[in-house]
Amino acid sequence: MAINISLVNFTEQGIKSIKDSPKRAQGFRDLAKKHGVSVRDIYWTAGQYDMVVITEGTEEALATVLLSVAKLGNVRSQTLRAMDQETFQRVLGKVE
Repeated sequence: MAINISLVNFTEQGIKSIKDSPKRAQGFRDLAKKHGVSVRDIYWTAGQYDMVVITEGTEEALATVLLSVAKLGNVRSQTLRAMDQETFQRVLGKVE
């Protein structure tokens, strides 16, 4: 399973309805679950990004969920592929 860390910003549309953000987050959790993606955590943040979302699933399922959410127009995200220590250790074992 892949882990993604998404750095999220509200669009103009999303910030206009900021009070709906917790409800939209629950909708995201429901959509993710439907596609077999686990939402590890969602954090609302202050600073350069408005939210940080950590998800886990297959590459295809993760892409499906992120594209489905982007299509709604409330947020834009930059997504980073992440590895836990065990996965990173396996990768290091293959480094030549």
